[in-house]
Amino acid sequence: MTVAAPHPVHVPLVTEPMGIWASLQASRRNVLSIIPAIATRQPMVSGRTGKRWHMVMDPDAIRRILLEEVDNYPKSLVTKNLLRPAIGESLFIAEGAHWRWQRRAAAPVFSHRNVMNLAPIMTAAAERSCERIAAAGPRAVDMAEDMVRTTFDVIAEVTFSGDGSFDADAVHGAIDAYIAEAGKISLFDLLGFPDWVPRPGRVMSGGAVKQMKSVADEAVEARRARGRDGVPDLLDLLLEGEDPKTKRQMNTAELRDNLLTFIVAGHETTALTLAWSLYLCAFDQEVQNRARAEARSVLGDGPCTGEDVENLPYIRQIIDEALRLYPPAGMVSRTAMADDTLCGREVKRGDTVILPIYALHRSHLLWEDPDAFRPERFADRKVIDRYAYLPFGDGPRICIGASFAIQEAVIILATLLNRYRFTLVKGRNPDPVMILTLRPEGGVWLEAEAV
Repeated sequence: MTVAAPHPVHVPLVTEPMGIWASLQASRRNVLSIIPAIATRQPMVSGRTGKRWHMVMDPDAIRRILLEEVDNYPKSLVTKNLLRPAIGESLFIAEGAHWRWQRRAAAPVFSHRNVMNLAPIMTAAAERSCERIAAAGPRAVDMAEDMVRTTFDVIAEVTFSGDGSFDADAVHGAIDAYIAEAGKISLFDLLGFPDWVPRPGRVMSGGAVKQMKSVADEAVEARRARGRDGVPDLLDLLLEGEDPKTKRQMNTAELRDNLLTFIVAGHETTALTLAWSLYLCAFDQEVQNRARAEARSVLGDGPCTGEDVENLPYIRQIIDEALRLYPPAGMVSRTAMADDTLCGREVKRGDTVILPIYALHRSHLLWEDPDAFRPERFADRKVIDRYAYLPFGDGPRICIGASFAIQEAVIILATLLNRYRFTLVKGRNPDPVMILTLRPEGGVWLEAEAV
């Protein structure tokens, strides 16, 4: 798919009403393709596809959903049905008291000090990416694929310190296979069938998930028996973590489910952010030149370190704008637990309330020329409504690893731009497609020239 300049690639939104069957077919191909185009020009859109649904793009209403009435809007059954078989009742899925104690126990893991301690791992992974690009020679490189490898190197190292007790590649492969089949929305989900009705794809993929969990359990128990050795990694910190209110610690199953969540969410979303950032830099060479000049002034000829991150504001703005245009979680949904009113409209108990982050980030009511790539939008974050920009969600359930992800993205992007000039490969534009995350289908193929 090609979009004429000056706008980078985007998802064509719906201009005509869609029935249940058409919605199912479209959503299994690309969830974002069921968003009506009018959602970028109105604060709220409602409809019915088996069940009543509402898409909300108004920042005040979103604040109500994510912050003021958070207990009234838990994650939707569709979301839980998709993910629970793979990651159980982890932080991403759990609700109420079970979520709260896990959050309290895990929060110190992602303190500024702990995240900074992990920066050298990120720098080393960025340098290995540069080495792979150099080894590829003059041919084009799929930077989306390389960013998945780079961020996976990071999460594998920070999770298990590369101690060989855990086959992280096998675990990631099993989860990726699960998402590819079982993670797609089922007609049963759209029609509101109860959880106990089997979804065919999830039944077929159950064996791989069971094996994956068994491998993870063994790794957790082995580390518990051996104890910490040197600088603590993510597993060490989680094993030591406890809820300060109840003193409860995670058991093996809880540790495993949260680790699997962090392994997948902690590398794929950052890989996607980096892939889209590199595409956008190649799309706009002036932006890339300015970013490289900033990197060179701070880094010299070396790689980016954790201490450099705060001195690279423009590179951070590029990442922020990439997250606006291509948010990894381009759509999230909630289920209303009680009657409510949003944007002057009635919301009934049991209704699905959708936050189409992709449409919110491209709303003509909130952003000037919303489909354009303009990193300078983020030069002053105070002028942006907090609930108009939600790459990591917000409220008490804001992404626990947001600071980790931003630090990693800045380190890797700055290092790459300091070493290479990236240009687009003609006729190979990425296609934004979302199943559970917004991926560049077809890859991000770029020419990389040493500078």
